Amino acid sequence: MITAVILILYLVFTLVVGVAGYRFSRNTADDYFLAGRGVGTVVLFFTLIATNFSAFFFLGMAGESYRIGYSYYGIMAFGTSLVSLMFYFVGFKVWKLGKARGYITPPEMIGDLFKSPALKLLFLAVMIQFTLPYLAIQPIGAGILLERLTHGAIPFAWGATLLTLLIVFYVSIGGMRSVAWTDVMQGVLMFTLMGVAVVVVGRALGGITEANAQIYAKEPGLFAHNGLDGYFTPKRWFSYMLLWSFAVPMFPQMFMRFYIPGSVRALKTTTVLYPIVVAILFLAPVLLGVLGHLAFPDLHGPEADQIVPMLLTAFAPEWLAALVMVGALAAMMSTMDSQLLALGSMLSRDLYVGFFDAAASTRAQVRVGRAAVALIAGVGLAIAFTRPGTIFEMATEAFTGLAILLPTTVAGLYWKRASAPACIASILAGEALLIGYHYEWIDPSWTFGFLPFLPIMIVCVGIIMLGSLRSKRTLSPVEAPSA
Repeated sequence: MITAVILILYLVFTLVVGVAGYRFSRNTADDYFLAGRGVGTVVLFFTLIATNFSAFFFLGMAGESYRIGYSYYGIMAFGTSLVSLMFYFVGFKVWKLGKARGYITPPEMIGDLFKSPALKLLFLAVMIQFTLPYLAIQPIGAGILLERLTHGAIPFAWGATLLTLLIVFYVSIGGMRSVAWTDVMQGVLMFTLMGVAVVVVGRALGGITEANAQIYAKEPGLFAHNGLDGYFTPKRWFSYMLLWSFAVPMFPQMFMRFYIPGSVRALKTTTVLYPIVVAILFLAPVLLGVLGHLAFPDLHGPEADQIVPMLLTAFAPEWLAALVMVGALAAMMSTMDSQLLALGSMLSRDLYVGFFDAAASTRAQVRVGRAAVALIAGVGLAIAFTRPGTIFEMATEAFTGLAILLPTTVAGLYWKRASAPACIASILAGEALLIGYHYEWIDPSWTFGFLPFLPIMIVCVGIIMLGSLRSKRTLSPVEAPSA
């Protein structure tokens, strides 16, 4: 009963915030898709953080820490902190371009810079292809949490569907303004309640220090600098460091956040705060994952992704477990709503307007965007029902596929000689190599000990450089914005 009341109150409050965003919205494409390009520092900071912290933060990181150990904290905290460098290197130029030329989506910008509809369409296809699996992680997480929290009263499929329907509703009516406002609320909840979870579980296990001592006596590999069974070799460490920083800005929901600040100062402040907050917040799921060995020592594969709700249902009072799970739901919703809006805007602007109705009115663009949100949500939910792998495996695959777009993006922003054919060849070759590695058509030893991501990126960059040496684009890169 208590669990149901807390969940209902949270969901109702989320709807209220989403409807408030709708009441303040104006009927323009800029307002629906980008909140009028006037987002301030506080909202920008929370919407960037909340959008990037998803079911992967609450469930996937804890599950992987259970499997690997404390070394996972270093790779995630430091690697994700490097993302802020990309916010500066890529984000500031994207912000200036969007402000000057009215871009709304990532493919829109790339297609215009290279004057290539084919490259625009390819960029769009890759973003959709590799965002969908990451989007599916969110209803998977919701299904796991609600099923565990309600002791099976809400089955996995119903929990995943409930979350999806709620998000589709408030994203459809309020657009980016509703998404950003709900992100602030959800960000505060997830940060606070994840800390509460660590305190509660630590006390129940006799204190974090004592619990760690007992775990070390049983499994010292969890405390090794390279993880359990030497998982993090130096080459794998290096690969993951680059993977996070290269991939995160290429998620369409993150890329579009570069368009929405009202000033460059808001983006700069967020860039400075982001790595600090990441370093602090990532401690919580990693701690919970390792501490889980004391209470649940024999979890395998995807089972480990459930370690946080298992610990809470075992050691926290019902009302507190429900509150913390609300924080987890907030993390998932704050990512999924942004993904749906980003993909919906791309299908509306880049596909419908770009190839079917160039003269479409603002009202028509928004209407198509809303329909696309519902369609994409249905596809993501269908993927979630299949549960194709662990959350970490699904996330890594999505990150690699999207990172392949970074060389083209950087070339478009910084190198006036970069050509569209070279970028198209780079993306196609990169995705072909990823498929080859995934299905082991390419010998895994050809990664030379690195993740497949690294040799793929080297090939992509080489193709752009060699293929562009004799060309010159119509539009030159813009100068970086001033302070």
